[in-house]
Amino acid sequence: MELKRVVVTGMGALTPIGNNLNEYWEGLINGVSGAAPITHFDASKFKTRFACELKNFDINEFLNRKEARKMDKFTQYAMVVADEALADSGIDLESEDRSRIGVIWGAGIGGLETFQNEVLNFSDGDGTPRFNPFFIPKMIADIAPGHISIKHKLHGPNFTTVSACASSANAIIDALNYIRLGHADVFVTGGSEAAINIVGVGGFNAMHALSARNDDPKTASRPFDKNRDGFVLGEGAGALILEEYEHAKARGAKIYVELIGGGLSADAHHITAPHPEGLGAKIVMRNCLKDAGIQPEEVDAINMHGTSTPLGDVAELKAVQSVFGDHAYKMNINSTKSMTGHLLGAAGVIEAIASILAIRNGIIPPTINHSTDDDQIDSKLNLTLNKPQKRNMKIAMSNTFGFGGHNACVLFRKLEE
Repeated sequence: MELKRVVVTGMGALTPIGNNLNEYWEGLINGVSGAAPITHFDASKFKTRFACELKNFDINEFLNRKEARKMDKFTQYAMVVADEALADSGIDLESEDRSRIGVIWGAGIGGLETFQNEVLNFSDGDGTPRFNPFFIPKMIADIAPGHISIKHKLHGPNFTTVSACASSANAIIDALNYIRLGHADVFVTGGSEAAINIVGVGGFNAMHALSARNDDPKTASRPFDKNRDGFVLGEGAGALILEEYEHAKARGAKIYVELIGGGLSADAHHITAPHPEGLGAKIVMRNCLKDAGIQPEEVDAINMHGTSTPLGDVAELKAVQSVFGDHAYKMNINSTKSMTGHLLGAAGVIEAIASILAIRNGIIPPTINHSTDDDQIDSKLNLTLNKPQKRNMKIAMSNTFGFGGHNACVLFRKLEE
């Protein structure tokens, strides 16, 4: 059976450095930091008092109040980017077979704030169980693709992938394979997360996972820097419209890139820490290259998972050098989390979007906030430090790894007719 080709025909982004696709790209190439003191709640007693929140975002500009009240923030964000991506794709849903259009969405946590608020409200009461009737439908992680499909009457495959921080990359790979096998023509895919709240920050603080650089939040996310001390929590969403190539060509669609491969693996090592030699990362990148049918030497750039944790950055770079050998020195390597922070279940898709736009525009976004080299990291690697770099590239890779040892990797290529 010959697999069908899959292309990207639409995108949407809602991030701490830009509330739409164009703003996001401008933030990336200008090296903007999305980190700032937390405004969503009083964080004065927390170890970490900053995060990468959305800026100047009002959901009421996108959804009416009645609709918005029925959704947790992570679903609200999903609705915004799905609409942007569908509009960007130019697809006329009225002329399509909607049973051939699906939604596969990623969320690492789902409606955490809804769960938090309902429990806090109960604990403040008289013990009588009075819960909002929308509590469960707002909280469950699979509800975002449900809302997207209901709004647009999309009757194709519909589900959520939950693999922690790999969730939205996992969703992209699942959508890729459904189209390849002929089970659908189009997918709305991506992910969303909204965990900047009491429970999210408190929980990650308890794990000692977050940076505590409260005196200088903007430089706190510093992948590969010797003085990195943890990741910066982010929020937002991203969406891709994946489409079977002949279907896209027949309707005269604008095509950004071709999605040529996806890989998955497990560290099978520890619930939160990466394998010290990057074993799972090696396997997932090799799986992705094999799936795409390309050689390591064909990859021009990698947007790393690069969370700015002491263990993770070193392990991932060891894996890159193992997989790519001497070619690792010829690639651009970067981490856009230095700007956006870590969007958990939405990280994979917004970083995939960064890779797609890097191919389209011939510019590699920088890894910002680097000031001190780490002697555990090979200084000869081009980590695209502090400034964007122009590069005419053909193929870009994006890595996303999650707690539990879940690893996902995707490869994009400039379209070849």
